[in-house]
Amino acid sequence: TFAIAFVARPIGSAVFGHFGDRVGRKATLVASLLTMGISTVVIGLLPGYATIGIFAPLLLALARFGQGLGLGGEWGGAALLAAESAPPRKRALYGSFPQLGAPIGFFFANGTFLLLSWLLTDEQFMSWGWRVPFIFSAVLVIIGLYVRVSLHESPVFE
Repeated sequence: TFAIAFVARPIGSAVFGHFGDRVGRKATLVASLLTMGISTVVIGLLPGYATIGIFAPLLLALARFGQGLGLGGEWGGAALLAAESAPPRKRALYGSFPQLGAPIGFFFANGTFLLLSWLLTDEQFMSWGWRVPFIFSAVLVIIGLYVRVSLHESPVFE
């Protein structure tokens, strides 16, 4: 399931890039955030193999594919919106900020998992604790949606 998200990223980039060029960056970035966010929350809510059998890994693979699609749309789209919205002499600087999102997110995600592994017993962590960050990501998606809806469309599409 790990690799499937990497396969989906260029597909998401092509699909969301196409729509971003047609309907605008803002709407497309909202759609890519929802695709990635819903897929992430679904991972946290998925029943295990003991409950739904073979459908558990199949749904996990589908959710990972959704994460990859969404990330593919996010990565380039956010950089484009930032660069297109920047003052002419600041485009490179503004375009670099979205690229910081993934490393900062990985840092906080790993810190969250580390904290949970310290606070919970091994049994608690393996049973339900690992799900907490995936489910909590719904809060981050809601905040992200608020920010996205508050943004102005790229000047190219106004």
